[in-house]
Amino acid sequence: MSEEKVRKIKKIQASGHMRKIMADYFYELDAAAKAGSPKVAWCTSVGPAELLLSLGFVVHYPENHGAVLGSTRVANDYIPVANAIGYSPDICSYLTSDVGAFIKKETPLARAYEGIEGVPKPDVLVYNTNQCRDVQDWFGWYSRELNVPALGISTYRNIGEITEYHLQSIVQQIKDLIPPLEKISGNTFDIDKFREVLALSKDCTLLWKKVLEANTAIPAPMSFFDGTIHMGPAVVLRGSPQAVEYYKVLLKELEEKIASKDGAVEGEKFRLYWEGMPIWGKLRDLAEFFIDLKTAVIASTYCNSWIFEDFDPKDPFMTMARAYTEIFIVRDENFKEKYIEEMVNKYKIDGLLFHDARTCPANSNSRYGMPERLEKKLNIPTITIDGDLNDLRCYSEEQAKTNIEAFVEQLETR
Repeated sequence: MSEEKVRKIKKIQASGHMRKIMADYFYELDAAAKAGSPKVAWCTSVGPAELLLSLGFVVHYPENHGAVLGSTRVANDYIPVANAIGYSPDICSYLTSDVGAFIKKETPLARAYEGIEGVPKPDVLVYNTNQCRDVQDWFGWYSRELNVPALGISTYRNIGEITEYHLQSIVQQIKDLIPPLEKISGNTFDIDKFREVLALSKDCTLLWKKVLEANTAIPAPMSFFDGTIHMGPAVVLRGSPQAVEYYKVLLKELEEKIASKDGAVEGEKFRLYWEGMPIWGKLRDLAEFFIDLKTAVIASTYCNSWIFEDFDPKDPFMTMARAYTEIFIVRDENFKEKYIEEMVNKYKIDGLLFHDARTCPANSNSRYGMPERLEKKLNIPTITIDGDLNDLRCYSEEQAKTNIEAFVEQLETR
């Protein structure tokens, strides 16, 4: 039975390459933390990582660790630990599971990588609130607990048109980070090194975009559930040649799949857009479920969150500010609806699936009438499923699958 289930999801050969470079990344972090050199920075996932890399830091991303806790289905062992010290069960379950795991001195990384005992101790914590305010509180807890400085960028939210005023404010905040980061790293800021790292991030992001756009093909060669795994290098290794090389390998494989019409879902009948966070502990289960329904979930807002096309090494500060301020999560409702409309047309989407993540209101766009407005405007059906990124107590598998089956039946009658 288990072998039959494994065969439902088509193997992407590049996965072996990805596992190797991700293992190298975690071992590099571990070695730096144990040796005390180079210095370790913790950074939010859409934070000024390129600046940190240019100053010689190795960078750990707690949000990535939160996703690992969710995908390995251990998050619910740790969320109550953070709740017990005063963190509400209603706030980000990345935060609560990560803090809880830290308190218990446990990590799935120790089981996956021999010799790694824990997450690398930071020398500095650097956040950008473009994700949400929770990241500031999250890093604030570690700052107090570990007596490590926390530095940050405060991004505007609910932005329609991005103005020069917005951008100049972010540019100045990025520049203000440099003196304390120089002191902590022991290295002097080098604008040419910064440009070099930004150029690598630009190359990575353009290749990642091409990977995702491979799914404009019919049938789509990759699923959203595949994408949440293969975005790993774009999140934690952008700014490195390893990430660039990886996406060249992955893109070549997807192009071969397109040429041979080898779709991720055999007999693809319907194409869905996933709006919102993944349900990390149910990726495989949901991937197999949609395969059985011959329904391909092929595009998402989430995976596109690591496309930073505005990066330009000729003007690194301004273009970093623009790229990190243009992301979907900080924009207003009008922008978001227009963005999804463009994605529906580009990917030939038959239906929209909204995931209302209980502990992630910033990434849940089903609460203020957006599904209903888009359904009327685009003349395609929408569905909202309740769940969470990490806290599986918020997800009813039976209810979600019953509703999804009914939704696919609705698509069949159109």
